[in-house]
Amino acid sequence: MPQTLTAPVHHELLIKKSRFIACVQPMTDRASAQAVVAALRGQHPQAAHVCWALLAGGQSAAVDDGEPSGTAGRPMLDVLRHQDLEGVLATVVRYFGGIKLGAGGLVRAYTDSVAQALLQAEKVAIVRHTTLRCTAPYAQEGMIRRELDAAGATLLEVSHGDAVVFALSLAEADASAFVARLNEAGHGRIGWLGDE
Repeated sequence: MPQTLTAPVHHELLIKKSRFIACVQPMTDRASAQAVVAALRGQHPQAAHVCWALLAGGQSAAVDDGEPSGTAGRPMLDVLRHQDLEGVLATVVRYFGGIKLGAGGLVRAYTDSVAQALLQAEKVAIVRHTTLRCTAPYAQEGMIRRELDAAGATLLEVSHGDAVVFALSLAEADASAFVARLNEAGHGRIGWLGDE
């Protein structure tokens, strides 16, 4: 199951006098990631490189920022993929120490920087939610509210007219069992509304 991070985590490595300052953090889209990278450039104007990798569905990216092609962004992205992460930005600010590391050394340095930061990060499973809408007689409102609580569903909206209309959100994986349970408890008097 894909996971994301709960908060940003920083880690610093020193390799042959070069300083690698890594950060992994939750991030939903490329525009936000680019804003973070721009802010890092402002905070570290003397840095040789600000490399980054974003794993966020169709907005993923791997940027070497002047390092030899494929030695920074792609290895960082591979670390995120290997750990089954989604919605995560990894950045590494490099201050060059005067000793060249070679392509293999760079790949190891960027990979290790991100991997070490991830070791300290708190991960949380990504749970996809769905929205359901149903109608019920007034007499069943209390029962439905109890079932919502028991299922861990979030009540989004309730309206009272000829019947009570509920809009709720719950984990996609739990939706079919919840609908079946509510249908049984409601003795066939629960009506399900499609998308409008």
